[in-house]
Order: sequence, then C-alpha cells, then structure tokens
Amino acid sequence: MKEVSTGPGRMLVWAIVCVLFVLHQDFWWWNDRTLVLGFLPISLAYHAAFSLAAGLIWAMACKFAWPAEIEEWAAEGEAKSSSGGNQ
Repeated sequence: MKEVSTGPGRMLVWAIVCVLFVLHQDFWWWNDRTLVLGFLPISLAYHAAFSLAAGLIWAMACKFAWPAEIEEWAAEGEAKSSSGGNQ
C-alpha cells in the first residue's frame, strides 16, 4: 500500500483540529450568565458555533486530507464484488 501524502492542506486541517480541541474546553464561560439574542446562554451559543466550525473542518478534511488510497481500495472492492469475484 502506498504511503499517505502530507500536503499543506492536510497539515492545515490537522492544525485547525488541534486548535478546536483546545477551544472546546470553554471554561471561561462556565459562570457567565450573558444571553445571546436575549434568550440563548453564551455557553450554548459558543457550542453551537463550535459545532458549525467542526462541521466545516470535517468538510475540509474530506476535501483536502482524505487519503486517495482509501478511495482506490474501495473502488477495487466494488469492482471485484460486481464482477462476482467474491463468490
């Protein structure tokens, strides 16, 4: 099997994941009673924004850091199973 490439997009995704890991520990808003939009506690608003950011990072990971070897391996398996090679 080929070695996974380490391009700049892949490194950027990993760097952002590490930053998000640190930012997920939002201890600075545990005791803050501020409301966002008049009804949403700031801690909950932060986690909603964090969830959106995590989704965007996952999309970036799929686009820039997904190993092509996995796709090639899956395509080979599909080709074998559709030709009846696994009987």
